[in-house]
Amino acid sequence: MLGERVLEAVSQLLESGETISVRRVVETSGVSKAAIYRRWPGVTELIAAALDRGRTPYGISLSGDLLENLLEALLSDDAEAGYSEERLRTRLRLSLVDRELQQTYWTHHITRRRAGLLELLREGVARGELRADLDFDACSDLMTGVFYYQIVVRGDSLSESATRDRCQAALRVVWRGMLA
Repeated sequence: MLGERVLEAVSQLLESGETISVRRVVETSGVSKAAIYRRWPGVTELIAAALDRGRTPYGISLSGDLLENLLEALLSDDAEAGYSEERLRTRLRLSLVDRELQQTYWTHHITRRRAGLLELLREGVARGELRADLDFDACSDLMTGVFYYQIVVRGDSLSESATRDRCQAALRVVWRGMLA
């Protein structure tokens, strides 16, 4: 598929530290400039799409115990199976120096990924388990922020059991604060 060839080319360029340009993507992928622009309006969207390869929206079950479903979705070994920590670090590094990339990534990728988490919170309120006055965006930011903090501030890896235990403990504290 042409799209995958383009994203693979962008990923290779990112990994090699090269500056991304449509010209370099054309040279590396063999896909025409016109085909690239039909799918991505600019280099920023192209980089954001390449950085998101391998990520899928959180698949969180809405049946049964919502907290346990949340923990399973966010802490399971396959939660980020197709997404390396190195790519996450690259995304963070690039986003911190390029606000347009940061906002494009948020608009096109993060909002898609967190839809399941927001749905879980709405379900919790509908069941009467969670407070009716929850700010869903703030709660989602708080819960996912726990994971970013481990990587960015502490310098830990999410593959370490101590890090995962800390994330689980933090999510349980947040959940208790959201209970009705």
